[in-house]
Amino acid sequence: MARQSPQRPDADEPELDDTAAAAAADEVEEDRPPADRALWDEVRIDPVEIALPAGTGFTLRAYRQARELTPTDVAERDQDDPFLARRQVVETEDDEEVVILDEEFAALSAEEDDEDEEKDAKARRKDKAGASDDEKAEAEAEADDDAEDEDEDDEDEAGDEEVPVFLTHKGRLLLFKTPESLVTFIRSGAPNDLSQLDSWNELSERLEPADIAPLDEDTYELDLVVENLRGGHDAWDHELLIEAGEIARDLAYALRLPAVLDMLSAGSSLDDLDEALRASVNGGVGGFLGRRRLKKIGAQTASLGWRTIVGKISAVVDWRD
Repeated sequence: MARQSPQRPDADEPELDDTAAAAAADEVEEDRPPADRALWDEVRIDPVEIALPAGTGFTLRAYRQARELTPTDVAERDQDDPFLARRQVVETEDDEEVVILDEEFAALSAEEDDEDEEKDAKARRKDKAGASDDEKAEAEAEADDDAEDEDEDDEDEAGDEEVPVFLTHKGRLLLFKTPESLVTFIRSGAPNDLSQLDSWNELSERLEPADIAPLDEDTYELDLVVENLRGGHDAWDHELLIEAGEIARDLAYALRLPAVLDMLSAGSSLDDLDEALRASVNGGVGGFLGRRRLKKIGAQTASLGWRTIVGKISAVVDWRD
């Protein structure tokens, strides 16, 4: 069907300039009623929209205490992939190349580790030379008790920590191309990892396609990250990259992708990139220092690292029409 040409305004009607047109559009947007969030607030689950190189899809995400959740089962995902072992070797080599974004940071980390080891060795030698056998035994017993207490505290803290869980099944993220297909799946009673939540049945009974309206902060564009990083420091979209880091960490945890978690873990070079981006959006001295740190990060290497992350996430997506 041929595209119709836009109609010219009548002679008696003044033509709107760009400013007036933008104002009119904003007014229409303000008049549009916001999506009803009552259901999502009650069930403590949110719709999420994720754009990947293969397309854009809708899914669901919730946050719960770790002790309340059973992690997704990845055994079948690994068995179904005949190239898993070979890809793991290749990706491990790739990770070694892309995780470190600057040699200075890597060298500094290595030096700090060596210094810590040397200090620990000196302390052990000093204790061995100056302490009696009874004192050593008492010190070792106290150390064992402290270690057990720390382990228990760590387990309690881990159980109380809120962690993400998505609409996943057997280690794969379920992404739906339309709200209607997502709602149909939820109503079908098909197995998924979100069904373990106590509010899942209520959501299944009340959900309508019109409710699938993700908030701006729940919309992520992973498909744009690599290209944006390749554009160089001046072209970097800080909000885009920060949000990409947030969703990538959530997905890596929920989908049990340890390689991605390692690449984005505290102290890694990609995490240093994330911290510099966050600092740069703030004003004052912190923002200035953040921008200086960004200048030291190689755009090409950063884009290679994120290409690996997006690829790993894309590989475990189950697209549903």
